[in-house]
Amino acid sequence: MADENCPKCGAPLGDITETKTGKKLQRCTAGSWNAETHQTQGCDYVKWLEVPPQELDEKCPKCGANLILATTRFGKKMKKCSTGGWDPQEKKAIGCDYVEWINGTSEPLDMDCPSCGEKLVLFTTSSGKKMEKCSTAGWDSSTKAPTGCTYVKWLKPGEVPTSNAGEEFLPPEPKEG
Repeated sequence: MADENCPKCGAPLGDITETKTGKKLQRCTAGSWNAETHQTQGCDYVKWLEVPPQELDEKCPKCGANLILATTRFGKKMKKCSTGGWDPQEKKAIGCDYVEWINGTSEPLDMDCPSCGEKLVLFTTSSGKKMEKCSTAGWDSSTKAPTGCTYVKWLKPGEVPTSNAGEEFLPPEPKEG
């Protein structure tokens, strides 16, 4: 890659770095990110690098071409037809228009919701972020409003929900003798 300069201030761009969620970027060397204040100091230019699509071993249900796994610039993932694309001059979609958005996954937890007493689920977003949420929680897309219990606890990377499942089967503590 050729050395590039910041379009805002002219300083060189720094090395490519990766965020916790896997996005790659280059910052202007005249600026830096302050993790304590969560603000940029100096030049705030950031060049986000495109995540290349991954070819899947699946065929498009519309046209039979290969599907690819693509990530939007906001981190949402989708399966889409490899023949589909975007014409920037015409500002319209070209080729096959098949797209299947990939949503998160839920796993039941043997834990009760602290708000309503129903069971919790471990929800993993399509970008890999995890949360404990109430199994009754939902979303009404017509009213754009949450339904059911609104309890949510976002988990930090590597944090695993604690569950009391199986505690009764643990061996007794050794007695000191």
